Amino acid sequence: MTVMQPIQKSSTDVSAHVAALCKAAKAATRQLATADTATKNAALRAAARALRAASPDLIAANTADIASLDASKPESFIDRLRLDEGRVAALADALDAIAELPDPVGRELARFERPSGLDIRRIAVPIGVIAMIYESRPNVGADASALCIKSGNAIILRGGSESIRSTEAIVRCMREGLAEAGLSPDCVQTVGTTDRAAVTELLHAVDDIDLAIPRGGRGLVELVRREARVPTLLHLDGNCHSYVHADADVAQAVKIIRNAKLRRTGVCGATESIVIDRQIAAQMLPALVEAMPDCELRGDADAIAIEPRLTPASDGDWRTEYLDAIASVKLVDGLDAAIAFIAEHSSGHTDAILTRNADAARRFMLSIDSAVVMHNASTQFSDGGEFGMGAEIGIATGKMHARGPVGLEQLTSFKYLVHGNGQTRD
Repeated sequence: MTVMQPIQKSSTDVSAHVAALCKAAKAATRQLATADTATKNAALRAAARALRAASPDLIAANTADIASLDASKPESFIDRLRLDEGRVAALADALDAIAELPDPVGRELARFERPSGLDIRRIAVPIGVIAMIYESRPNVGADASALCIKSGNAIILRGGSESIRSTEAIVRCMREGLAEAGLSPDCVQTVGTTDRAAVTELLHAVDDIDLAIPRGGRGLVELVRREARVPTLLHLDGNCHSYVHADADVAQAVKIIRNAKLRRTGVCGATESIVIDRQIAAQMLPALVEAMPDCELRGDADAIAIEPRLTPASDGDWRTEYLDAIASVKLVDGLDAAIAFIAEHSSGHTDAILTRNADAARRFMLSIDSAVVMHNASTQFSDGGEFGMGAEIGIATGKMHARGPVGLEQLTSFKYLVHGNGQTRD
C-alpha cells in the first residue's frame, strides 16, 4: 500500500474542497434517510469485513502517522493514536455490534388524535449532515461513521493532522462497505487537508452542516464554541472525580480508583482527581499509594501530612485533565464539602462516589450535575459501548438534545406526521 501524504491546499482550495464535501454529503443524505434497516446493516457488515481485510494497510498507515509525530509527544498521546491488530479487530467488531442494534429511524415517539380529528404522530428522523471534528484517536472515525450510517446521517470527518493517514485508511473501508450495499460512498467522507482553515469552513457551513460535534481537548472545544455558526453538540474535557466517602470499603475503593485512573490514562472517562473524606484518609492514602506506584499522586497539604510520599499539588491541578499517569488528591470534610469541591472543579463529564452508604450515594448522585454520575464503579465505564450503545460519537456534557454517551438514538431528531380527512381550520 502507498501511504497517503497529507494534502496541502491554499485557502481558496480549502474553501472549495469543503464546499464540495458538503454538497456531496447533502446529496447522500437524501438516499440514506430513506434506506431500510437491512441495507444499512449490510453496509456496516461489509465495512467491518473491509476493515478486517485491510488490517495490515491500516496498521501501516497508522505507523506512518506515529512516525511523523514530534518526539516530545507523551506515551499516553501515542496510545490514543495507535492501531494494532487487536484494535482494528475491535473497530470491526463495533460495526457488527451496531448492525445488531435496533434502527432508531422511524420510531414512533408519540401519537395522539386532536378534537379536529387530526391524527398526529411524532417520529424519529435523521439529523442530516454531521461534521465530526476530533483529535488523535482514529477509532473515533470508524465509530462515528457507523453510528451515522445506522441513524441515517451523512458524516464529514475532520480528524487531527496527527492521524490523517489512519483516518483516510478507515474511511476507505467505510466507503467500500457503503458501495457494496448499494449506498452512496459519500455518506462518509473525510477532509483531505491538514489545513486548520477547513475546520472553520465546516463550522461556517450553515446551509449544509446540520450539526457539528467536536471531540478533543479544551482548546478544540473552545475553538468550536468561538467559531461555530452551525448547531453544536459539545464534548468537553474529562476532568472526572472519584470521591471516597467516609463509609467506603477501602479495599474496594482502591481497586476501583486504580482502574479508573490507570486502565487507560488517555481516555476522557479516566479519573483525574481523587477526593477523599478526611475521616477515612488515614486508611485510604497509604493503601492508595501502595497500590499505585506507577502513578504520580499530587496531594494538598493535609493529604501530604498523612502520606508524605505524595507530591505537592498546585491550584492548577484541581482543574487539569492529565491524560497521563498523574492524579490530584484532595481531602474534604464530609459529603457536602465533596459535592461543593466537585461542583466547582468538574468538567461535567463523569464523577463517582465510592461508599456503602446508600443515602450518601443518593444525595451525591442527585446533587452532582454531570452527564454521568456513578456509585461504586470505575469512571472508565462512561462509554457508549459499556452502556449498550455499540459505540459512541462522544460524551455530551451540555444539557440540550443529548447528554452523556451519544449513540444511535441521540443522533436522531424528530418531525410530526399529521394525517387528516379533509379538515379545514376555522
